[in-house]
Amino acid sequence: MAARLVITISATDVGSRVTTRRRVPGGFRDAVGVLESWADGVLRVRKRDGTVVEIPEETLVAGRVVPVAPPRPGQK
Repeated sequence: MAARLVITISATDVGSRVTTRRRVPGGFRDAVGVLESWADGVLRVRKRDGTVVEIPEETLVAGRVVPVAPPRPGQK
């Protein structure tokens, strides 16, 4: 069975935790984090480590809202 690549996120999902897949030279890259903004054709996703990934909208091949990440062991 082949995977379906579907984009179900939009600018209205800013503030939600999302998972994304985008085209890059040689393949694909994934980013999971909070969608901080979607403006001027660029999505900005803040990952758990605090880094921000900028994703040009035209490279986005899949995206969806996902549940909040569970706490890491040792965190409350």
